[in-house]
Amino acid sequence: IAAFTVQEAVEAAQKLGGIKALRNKSLALTEAFIGGVEQRVPGAVIATPRDSAMRGSQVSFSLPQGVDGYAVMQALIAQGVIGDFRAGDPELLRFGFAPLYNGFADVARAVDVLVSILDTKSWDAPQFTSRSKVT
Repeated sequence: IAAFTVQEAVEAAQKLGGIKALRNKSLALTEAFIGGVEQRVPGAVIATPRDSAMRGSQVSFSLPQGVDGYAVMQALIAQGVIGDFRAGDPELLRFGFAPLYNGFADVARAVDVLVSILDTKSWDAPQFTSRSKVT
């Protein structure tokens, strides 16, 4: 994991057009992810605010009833798509996007891997359904 000082982060942001440009990219990344999930994951329910002024650089959604969100997240992590699982009612999968180093290819890959895991039901394997204390 690369660690940035505040100065390095500000300089990196300036090279990309400043903080406003990063915020715009953040919103574009989250919009692309929301659109991909809505188009390709039937029954997914977006929990993140639609209003971009109310949304940070993350997207949360629940999956259709009968799909184990915890197991799906574990299967995603096993394929290098890192997110977070939030138990509750509903169970939420949460994904953060860092505009300094995440791109639209990362968003497309995350949606592709999610769709593949759901289509093949690979999430239902014992290595993913066995719950550990930390997600």
